[in-house]
Amino acid sequence: MEWINQKNVLIVGLGLMGGSYARALSRLGFHVMALDKNKESILFAKQQHIIEEGDWKEDSVLLEQADSIIIALYPGIVVKWVQEHQDKIKSGAFITDVTGVKEPVVYKVQEILREDLEFIAAHPMAGREVYGVENSDDKIFRDANYIVVPTEKNTREAILWCENLGRVLGFRKVSILTPKEHDDMIAYVSQLTHCIAVALMTGCDKEHVVDYTGDSFRDLTRIANINEDMWSELFLMNKEPLLQEMTYFIDEMNEIKGLIEEDKVEELKEKMRLSTVRRSRFNK
Repeated sequence: MEWINQKNVLIVGLGLMGGSYARALSRLGFHVMALDKNKESILFAKQQHIIEEGDWKEDSVLLEQADSIIIALYPGIVVKWVQEHQDKIKSGAFITDVTGVKEPVVYKVQEILREDLEFIAAHPMAGREVYGVENSDDKIFRDANYIVVPTEKNTREAILWCENLGRVLGFRKVSILTPKEHDDMIAYVSQLTHCIAVALMTGCDKEHVVDYTGDSFRDLTRIANINEDMWSELFLMNKEPLLQEMTYFIDEMNEIKGLIEEDKVEELKEKMRLSTVRRSRFNK
């Protein structure tokens, strides 16, 4: 099914990510609708022409009009939302999400979903350290990665539709991972890095540290400005992979610490050379 035949797109949850999706799809000519319990978010999005229609009521008729639905809610409530609202969704609609953890969500949604609907998971690897639709910006998708996360229950048609969504939104690269592969990878590239940033900020209470820092510290701690509600959910829902990555990281830090303690200059330089080589892959 091509996107040209799916002009009515409903976004559930009009925060930063939902708003950014809405901006991109509206700019491309899609009829974008949105649901959000925050009335002010809906009114703002309509006033700014981010969406054409919106509602803050639970039993909105917009659910019946949508050809496709993008769920941009916290991961802990996605299953509950689907369970409570699927009876109002148009037959044949494709449903996707933006959540940062998949195994605890995808299989449960697919298990309870009506047979005439299809849920195909995705994860936009993009974001900003601000919140709300008022800070949304579809430019965050440029040069970013988009991951499609199918299971054996997904049809080829739905997978292609979800891949095309990533391309339509303007992501640099579209990849496919299983839910387990996704959660293992995200524990390292996203959740661990946020843990490190938080630890850097909470591990030192020296006054006026902001007056002495350079770009390196600011770059490392950019993501420490964190949404505690969402990220605590992500950490706990992906606990085992994250704890494993934290163990690996602590082991590596202890090894570097030992090299410094023992004045092992060549071994320390070799670590740095390896780091430089691996980081250079991101410069292409």
